[in-house]
Amino acid sequence: MLEKLDQTDIRILQILQENARLTNKEIGEKLYKSASTINDRIRRMQEKGYIKKYVAVLDPSMIGRGLTAFTHVKLKVHSKEHILHFEQEVIKFQEVLECYHMSGDYDFIIRIAVRDLDAYHTFLMNHLFDSIDIASIQSTFVMREAKMVMPSPIG
Repeated sequence: MLEKLDQTDIRILQILQENARLTNKEIGEKLYKSASTINDRIRRMQEKGYIKKYVAVLDPSMIGRGLTAFTHVKLKVHSKEHILHFEQEVIKFQEVLECYHMSGDYDFIIRIAVRDLDAYHTFLMNHLFDSIDIASIQSTFVMREAKMVMPSPIG
C-alpha cells in the first residue's frame, strides 16, 4: 500500500499538474521549502508511483490530428484471451490515444485522433477491422472541446 501524502506533497503535485516546467527552486519558493526538500519529495513520489510521467499537452489541430473520435467497441468473443488480445493490438496504433475496458453494452471505449473523417475510415478499415474480431462499433465525434482537465483532483 502506498504511503499517505502530506499537505506539502499534495501541493507539490498540484503545482506540477499546473506547470511541470517549474524548477524545484520555484516550487520551493511557492511552498517556503528548499529546492533540495522539493527535489527529495518529488523523487520519492516518482519512486512510489504517484508521478507517472511528464508530458506536453499539444493542440491536436496544430499537429494534423483535428478529428477526435470516441469509439465504443463490442467484441465477438468475450474470453479473457480475446479481451487481452484486443488490448494488446489496439494500443499498438498511434491513432489510439486512450483505451478503456468498460462495463455495460460495449467492451471498450477508445479515443482516436486522426486528421479527418477519411483518415478515421482508413484507420477502421485497415487497422481495427483487419486485426481484431469485432462484433460492432459505435463512433461519436468531438464537435468542440468544452472542457478538458489535465490535473487530477487530489485528496
